[in-house]
Amino acid sequence: MSLSVAAHAQAAGDRPLLRDSFRIGSEGGALCQAQSATGDPAARTMFDRAWTLVCRDAARPVGQIYALRRGSGDGDASLLDRLASSRKMAVECNAPGGVSLPGMGAALMRNCTGAVGAYRILTVERSKTVYVAQGYAAYTSALDLGLRSVMAGRIVPGKVDIATVGTNDAGYARLQAATLDPQTVLAEGYRRNASGNYAEAAEFFDSLTDRLARDPDAAKLTPAERANRAHEYLVNRGLQLSNLGLFDQADAAFAEARGITTADAVQIRLRRNFEAMHHINRQDTAGALAILDRPLAGSVATVAADGNGGVSVPPEVAAEMSSGAMQARALGVRQDNRLTPVERAAIIDAQAQQLRGTILRLSGQPGPARDVLSKAMARAVAIRDGRVTSITRLRAQLLGEIALTYEAQGDYGQAERQLNQALTLLGAQYPETVALNGARARLGAFLIRRGRNEDALTIYRGIVASTMENRATLTGMANQLQPYFNLLTQEIPTRPELTADLFAASQMLLRPGAADTLEQLSRELSAGDGEAARLFRQSVSLSRDIERGRIALAQLQQAAERQEALLPDMARAQADIDQLAADQANTLSSLAAYPQYRALSPQGLTLAEMQATLNPGEGYYKLAQLGDALYALWIDGAGATGYRLTASATDVARKVAALRETISIDVNGAQTTYALDLPVARSLYLDLFGPVEQRLAAARHLIFEPDGAMLQLPVNLLVAGQAGVNAYEARVARGGDEFDFRGVEWLGRDHAVSTALSARAFRDARAAAPSGAAQNYIGFGDNAPLAGAVLAASSRGSLSNGTGDDCGWSPQQWNRPIPATELREAAQAIGGQGSELITGAAFTDEAVMARGDLDRFRILHFATHGLVTPPHPGCPARPALLTSFAPDGKSDGLLQFSEIFDLRLNADLVVLSACDTAGAAGVETTRAAGLSGGGGALDGLVRAFIGAGSRAVIASHWPAPEDYRATERLMGGLFAVGADQPVADALRAAQIRLMDDPETSHPFYWSGFAIIGDGARPLIARR
Repeated sequence: MSLSVAAHAQAAGDRPLLRDSFRIGSEGGALCQAQSATGDPAARTMFDRAWTLVCRDAARPVGQIYALRRGSGDGDASLLDRLASSRKMAVECNAPGGVSLPGMGAALMRNCTGAVGAYRILTVERSKTVYVAQGYAAYTSALDLGLRSVMAGRIVPGKVDIATVGTNDAGYARLQAATLDPQTVLAEGYRRNASGNYAEAAEFFDSLTDRLARDPDAAKLTPAERANRAHEYLVNRGLQLSNLGLFDQADAAFAEARGITTADAVQIRLRRNFEAMHHINRQDTAGALAILDRPLAGSVATVAADGNGGVSVPPEVAAEMSSGAMQARALGVRQDNRLTPVERAAIIDAQAQQLRGTILRLSGQPGPARDVLSKAMARAVAIRDGRVTSITRLRAQLLGEIALTYEAQGDYGQAERQLNQALTLLGAQYPETVALNGARARLGAFLIRRGRNEDALTIYRGIVASTMENRATLTGMANQLQPYFNLLTQEIPTRPELTADLFAASQMLLRPGAADTLEQLSRELSAGDGEAARLFRQSVSLSRDIERGRIALAQLQQAAERQEALLPDMARAQADIDQLAADQANTLSSLAAYPQYRALSPQGLTLAEMQATLNPGEGYYKLAQLGDALYALWIDGAGATGYRLTASATDVARKVAALRETISIDVNGAQTTYALDLPVARSLYLDLFGPVEQRLAAARHLIFEPDGAMLQLPVNLLVAGQAGVNAYEARVARGGDEFDFRGVEWLGRDHAVSTALSARAFRDARAAAPSGAAQNYIGFGDNAPLAGAVLAASSRGSLSNGTGDDCGWSPQQWNRPIPATELREAAQAIGGQGSELITGAAFTDEAVMARGDLDRFRILHFATHGLVTPPHPGCPARPALLTSFAPDGKSDGLLQFSEIFDLRLNADLVVLSACDTAGAAGVETTRAAGLSGGGGALDGLVRAFIGAGSRAVIASHWPAPEDYRATERLMGGLFAVGADQPVADALRAAQIRLMDDPETSHPFYWSGFAIIGDGARPLIARR
């Protein structure tokens, strides 16, 4: 591809001199950037000037450019030695050949080969300076153009021609698997955190921890340097996990960081602040104050403690306080002049004062709070006379807090001025990011409190529009948006058109667990070597280029208010952004053809588009949890409405827990079922559907998008009528069987039910063409046990190791294989051509991943244990399906969700007849984390199978029962259907047969399986 190059930097000073970072190419998929490498000690020692070349399609640098003033003793051999040392990789080169290149003239070229493919070294000598470009041959034109720019001291216009690399090029895949230098990754981690992208930031810091353990260059660090880096990475990851609500994992990260010995004053302060923020996130203000009051070691003077006392921190305030944003770039990112440790410590201490000031304000002391906050602001801006741009968000947060002290004292004009000043600051440094939208939300809430509802609606609509335009989410902002949702639901009864606003905003919310999973799957896709991976990397790079362009434009706009001569520069900057946006739109249009991307995409639908997606007789019900409030949307062909549930999220969670504990609970290691509490199931039905009960009754097919605690419970077991409850209670009072629930008006008796990951995911599932696979069915299960006794299981539960820090599963888990009976019955029921069963020792994760023909099967069926919950608190949830171990010892006995994501399927349906595959995040872990929601499998296993290419997934909400052959009968009934029968109708019919049997009428036996996707699609499409 041929790409034009645009100038983005100008010569400065008395002699030509490029900026530390300059761009090469600005269109399409091959933008490259030269970044100053003089911070690298080796480069600083061996060369006078040095740049690292990074291109959009490469996850690691593709080359280097150097300038060296030749001394009398310097020859070619010495130069080649320096280049070899700077490369940190071995290459073999042929003899140099003379070439003449445009803009460079005579040059020497060496063609080389290395571990990751063809390599090239180009040398040009001018006067007493030698200029060198070395890098991968596929990026020759970028290297040449970069070298010409360095020689000229300015951006040289030209074209970049990047060779198209085949999707099976192993060398290119290895190139993608490598990474940027740690300081650049650290910089990006801070940048993502500062802009509010906590899940992405967490992954950056996690990767740095991994790299520190395996990078050979880390051995060159002193023990103190290594300890400080490990500590910084850990405390940052801990804060990001806390911001995402993954509190037990954050606890584990901070505990590990406390075990690292460091005397560095900056590191000690980082941990103090981040742990205080973590306690604030958990609503533990007393714990936060105790940390802030703790004496600090280190050589830098500490900040005096001001005020304390127990107060309650509203969730929206906790979210804003815990951004950890002030350290962006100041604590890891290169600047023209690095901050000293004393300056960095002073910034962190100013943030500690901000935390204290906020707590004082919340305790009802606005005057003293403003004094503390103002001193913190003065301390921050005193550093280098306020020219440290990296503290922008800290300053904005301080302004926001000061505004609220003015509001508390009735000075509303001053409060609004402070809030708008914060917006101006963030708009210049973090335009159209979560950080800016958080400040907008704070202003919107202020306007609502002042009764200026229309102005507030304008602000919030801008937040949603910005998020949609940038294909982002509002992760971490849910609590700050609650005033908006309250306003909309209050107004909808008289202004039904506002339902469209509620629907748009609700789609931008993303559960923290889902955000963490999507970030991991994004990295998995980005590391691939196919066309979807290439386009995805291109899209990510374009997004970041647009962000950088917006920053430059915002700063130009501020400067142009004083210098009209900058107006043409503004126009060019806007034109560059527009071109990048057009490139992005084209890239995303191409990406939409790939299911892996569709599984990750946060794009939403308009209300009109959602209504057009629905068929007659269907209703879409969406839940959204913000703080302790739940909001509902109902959409059908006749219209739409939205409301706030009268029950709180805590109330709903309590009822869900009460029902779950009667369905499937572990008692002393045994899976136990009690009589279902029908009044609770009836009450929960009224909580959710009471306001739309008549519209629900008119629908035959319910599409349910859960949130909060309802991720843990199938909606089909809610009780839609009181008569059945009364009849059951009367029968039990006469001595009847309390486990006989025949006659109950379950919601799932009269409604086929589908579960949706999102509105967009449901529409994509409905629009997808049927599978064209030639074979009907392949089943996997009955794993080979490990040495020891094989355990019989009455259900398909999971066993954690219960102790230890290795986050591993108990070996006993593999000694409870699920019999292959249901696989054989399903294969027989489906019939057709070429069904296969893979069981016993043949069912390994390696074998599944190695198969190149999975896309030839229309239905994939896994009858095995699904491991969704973390083994114990502090461990990350990494959903997986249990398999046999491979004889060669390379298998880990688990088909991980990231491995599932990389499978290539063309399936109409994947059946996960496993355990808890659509359940909660684990009772113990959930309690420890203070979470009320679940969704581990929806966010992991199910999304991974959808991304791999399945139109729908059937998964269970609890351990699938073996008693009374319930699961076998359910699956046998599901597959014993005629051609073209909708899968939701087939499952409902199988469930009704169990409902009507007194032995299996308890919901434990029939209710657990849910269809994720479009249940109106046929299970077996007619050929």
